[in-house]
Amino acid sequence: MEFASKPREQSGHQPQRRAVFRSLQQLWRHRYFRRLLAVRVAIQSCDGVLQVALAAYVLLSPERQPDAASIAVVLAITLLPFSILGPFAAIVIDRVSRRQVLVVGNLLRAAVTLGLAFLVATGLQTTGVETLIYGGLLVAMSLNRFLLAALSASLPHTIDAGEYLVANSVVPIVGPAGLLIGVAVAAPLRLILGHVMPDHRANAILFLVAAVGFVVSAGLALLIPRGQLGPDGTVVTRARDIVSGLIDALAHLRSRRAAGLGLLTIAAHRLVFGIVTVATILVFRNYFQSPDQIDPAIADLGLVVVITGAGFFFASVVTPPMSARLGLRSSMIISLLGSAVFQLLPGAIYARVPLMVAAFLLGLTAQILKICVDTLVQAHVADEFKGRVFVIYDMIFNVVLVIAAVIAAVILPANGKSVIILIIMAVGYVLVALGFALASRGVSMDEGTESLQAVSRT
Repeated sequence: MEFASKPREQSGHQPQRRAVFRSLQQLWRHRYFRRLLAVRVAIQSCDGVLQVALAAYVLLSPERQPDAASIAVVLAITLLPFSILGPFAAIVIDRVSRRQVLVVGNLLRAAVTLGLAFLVATGLQTTGVETLIYGGLLVAMSLNRFLLAALSASLPHTIDAGEYLVANSVVPIVGPAGLLIGVAVAAPLRLILGHVMPDHRANAILFLVAAVGFVVSAGLALLIPRGQLGPDGTVVTRARDIVSGLIDALAHLRSRRAAGLGLLTIAAHRLVFGIVTVATILVFRNYFQSPDQIDPAIADLGLVVVITGAGFFFASVVTPPMSARLGLRSSMIISLLGSAVFQLLPGAIYARVPLMVAAFLLGLTAQILKICVDTLVQAHVADEFKGRVFVIYDMIFNVVLVIAAVIAAVILPANGKSVIILIIMAVGYVLVALGFALASRGVSMDEGTESLQAVSRT
């Protein structure tokens, strides 16, 4: 982000920009980093297609005018099961070839999504069919979080130890970029198909496209050698390892204060951000559009996703120079305080353009925070615990988002519009920033940024 008010400040930013590009060139020379990046692009692109299909089937049907409670139910069905199975997944990630996890996980997800395509294509809305569909979505979403945890745990095996911050700035480009690719393909495709065939068949085709994409993702993972992504150990998994492994990971996390504080902070941020996300969905679905206006609602929500993703993308450019100059701790505090400001202005102006601008800015600050926390976890957690800690990280995301949706169901009106709630959310961001600032005093938080720091000084 450019804060160029004086000529000498502009020249001061030139080395930072050069530092970022030099670091990116350095990362690009790592062959397996490039290949892991390709796998992530493919997975997240398919996830974008799957999410459009899910939204079209569950939230954008004329028969289903969503309220916050229905969104909370959908989130609980799709996210909570992984929170229960997460410890089992963590043991797998820390015991089994992570390359194989990416291959098998993608193939399983392709099979589940293909089954969903068939069920949706029938057009049946009986209790039995809808139960199977929600069950399939439950499995597909849980596998997605599992794969993302495996990708995060694999990253350190493709780069040097001092490159974590830069890598965590590049990788978040890929997630939103991949998601945007999926949404950019699926949303227009769904609009076109909706005009030439029944809605259930149009939705089924989106599920089919996602299934094909997951097969491609598995093929890309096969380009990486089986043992390249770790884990380093060769311990055989046993049933009792699941509980003891999780306890060991939590104990390890408690001893790594920087990583622990990062996870607690992003959990608190996620609670506020989740409530605001539910409110945004309701505003664009129920406040700006009537229940029978499906195409405009799809277009609006698709644009919100794209603009929020653009904020994520821009964060990957802003975070390295920002963290090189200010440090991870200050960057996290600034992102939280920025969220508080943007939540009110322009976020409390209930018109399409101001809300789109707010989506970009809140996406930007949220991703700055996540890049910093990802770096803290990768730099301060030992490799043999990374899989378990990243699954705990994802579990926190899942559980807190569902809790946020439940709270939203209680406090939000049906159309999502409430200036008072947005003021309360802004105060929440400020309190999180204050709590983190006090708790992190004296804690070293800049490990994993050495490559960026060194290049920025040249």
